[in-house]
Amino acid sequence: MKAVYINGHGGPEVVEVGERPLPEPGPGEVRVRVAFAGFNHVDLYMRNSGAGITHELPLILGVDGVGAVDRAGDGVEGLVAGAPVLIYPAIHCNACEFCVRGDQMLCTTCRIPGEHVDGTFAEYICVPANTLLPLPESLAPEKAAILPTALLTAWRMIMTQAVVRPWETVLLHGVGGGVALSAMQFVKLTGARAIVTSGAAGKLAQARALGADATVNYREDDVVARVMEFTGGRGVDVVVDNVGGDTWGVSLKCLVRGGRLVTCGATTGPRPPADLQRIFIRQLKISGSTLGNREELRQLVEVAASGAFEPVIDGIWEMDTVHDAMDRMEKADQFGKMVLRVGG
Repeated sequence: MKAVYINGHGGPEVVEVGERPLPEPGPGEVRVRVAFAGFNHVDLYMRNSGAGITHELPLILGVDGVGAVDRAGDGVEGLVAGAPVLIYPAIHCNACEFCVRGDQMLCTTCRIPGEHVDGTFAEYICVPANTLLPLPESLAPEKAAILPTALLTAWRMIMTQAVVRPWETVLLHGVGGGVALSAMQFVKLTGARAIVTSGAAGKLAQARALGADATVNYREDDVVARVMEFTGGRGVDVVVDNVGGDTWGVSLKCLVRGGRLVTCGATTGPRPPADLQRIFIRQLKISGSTLGNREELRQLVEVAASGAFEPVIDGIWEMDTVHDAMDRMEKADQFGKMVLRVGG
């Protein structure tokens, strides 16, 4: 089968498009014929080093995927060949305390396609049957393909971790990326106000067209000053920060007393100054978040299928143009999520 995989760690030269063995489903597994897959920054991370993530090479990239049931392994019932399905990316045991309480992404043996095991950038992938969700007819597969990682992370951040309320104001850094952009859309679903930042005027204009209440170009303006101006000197109730070192201090300074910061990334560094005095004196609340549970993904699929929000796709790439796509993602030129067409 055709796949996009890495045979080492480094730059674009380690990413290959070629033949890999066709996987066979084991007991409790289903082989899915992949139609579309979503790009994520972890694809670059695995290419560059994959440090701290247990994996073997060669490794097929890709965390997100949507397709159709191809073949079921022993013990799998209720899944008919050809049925459209969406892959929940946290392969879990279904037995540990975290799985039992419904937080499968915290499973003690959790494995992620494209990180720990072969991923979705392939014509076929085998996954446990309990990771598959039915795909509604009203939801286009290329749009569904981008939901399970970045958009699910954003959904959990806004709806579960921060519990954003209609009367609140939320600051979101780096609105061109998939997490920040979709989080802004979910903020607007709650009825709250959204302030977004970017270093690109074009992205800020696109964000305003999608409902952003205020925008800040961090290359030209003082983010804290602009946020305080917009909020009448009060500050925001919630900050969504997936940048890390470069924005951490700004995020804390923008929060109202008792405000909440939700973080899901550290692209500019994992060890910013903690500013503990500000945190405890102003009684700020900090939550980490990544992915979401199966029920949250089901909710997200339902909302997307209803048309309540439109997943933003930056573009669709063919497998043979994967290097161009990864180069665009590495330069942060995209607005929204990037999609790989695998099987059409």
